[in-house]
Amino acid sequence: MGAALSKATNFVGGGGPQKMVFVVNTSLRMGAGKMAAQVGHAAVAVYRLALESDEGRNALEHWARHGEMKIVLRADSASQLAELCKQAQQVGLIAQLIHDAGHTQIAAGSCTVLGIFGPREEIDKVTGHLKLHN
Repeated sequence: MGAALSKATNFVGGGGPQKMVFVVNTSLRMGAGKMAAQVGHAAVAVYRLALESDEGRNALEHWARHGEMKIVLRADSASQLAELCKQAQQVGLIAQLIHDAGHTQIAAGSCTVLGIFGPREEIDKVTGHLKLHN
């Protein structure tokens, strides 16, 4: 994971339903194993970011008690991932772009996945128009 973790300064945790969403850059045409690894990097990254605040830790506890909802969606490009990340952070969600180290299938620095964590309602405002990854 080449990107440094960035903090969400105004995280909107709350006690409602929480979820993690992973938006995959389909333009890279990653194999299933590569994509799974990149989604795993994103999950760990947003989890670690959430641990950095009391509100984030409370949201993680609520998420863990209520099924640990995780959704994988698709995007067409790295620029789309960057725009979604910006939108997510602007509304106070924890969001992290993942960049590949370049050891296997794709070029170093390629933006592979966007991970987002927070209230389901807020995430849906940012990602609700995207399709599920199949």
